Amino acid sequence: MKMIAAVIKPFKLDDVREALSEIGIQGMTVTETMGFGRQKGHTELYRGAEYVVDFLPKIKVEVAVNDDKVDDVIDAISKSANTGKIGDGKIFVLNLEQVVRIRTGETGGEAL
Repeated sequence: MKMIAAVIKPFKLDDVREALSEIGIQGMTVTETMGFGRQKGHTELYRGAEYVVDFLPKIKVEVAVNDDKVDDVIDAISKSANTGKIGDGKIFVLNLEQVVRIRTGETGGEAL
């Protein structure tokens, strides 16, 4: 099992959700977050004063999947979150040791 965590632009969330639904992914966790990479923030003007925005709003999508779905999920997220511009985000794939469904006590792949 793997945990796939993707950091994407906020306006791409609906596209990513739809793409994951189309390949049969039934659940995900979404977190509003802040960060920067190569973008390194930007300067904004507010009421005549200029200020630097170091951290940009992002969305973190987490999906736990069986090993056979990893490539499909990565492909779906990559295609649906892509704008071709800097700051599109990153996808991280982590090993998932154990999963337990609290309600039923199911473990492993059955709990996904």
